[in-house]
Amino acid sequence: MRLILASGSPRRRQLLTDLGLTYELRLREVAESFPPQLRRAEIAEYLARHKAEAYRADLASDELLLTADTIVCLGDDVLNKPADAADARAMLGRLQGQTHQVYTGVCLLPGDGRPRWFFPTKRRCTFGP
Repeated sequence: MRLILASGSPRRRQLLTDLGLTYELRLREVAESFPPQLRRAEIAEYLARHKAEAYRADLASDELLLTADTIVCLGDDVLNKPADAADARAMLGRLQGQTHQVYTGVCLLPGDGRPRWFFPTKRRCTFGP
């Protein structure tokens, strides 16, 4: 199967490269909104699967699509991707010295259209002194 990475993340590309995997990069805009009743790990799972759905119709039978999403939670707040550099600085300021949770969801979708694997992960992190 040919591996298709549907992620603009430089870290995800580097991870696959470091693993020695050959892949094709496919990017498209996918809204990253989620139902408000979802919580933490469910959000990461939902967004990874949602991104995969955006590519489903274009997959060939010999392709395996990899999508992922990572969210950061500080207390009860889900910190979305920053809108710009100023927003990123403000977000980092909020995280400074605070323990927060990072959730990552990964979805693998084979060309036959049936998601087969999902790997939610959770990490506790502290940013800064």
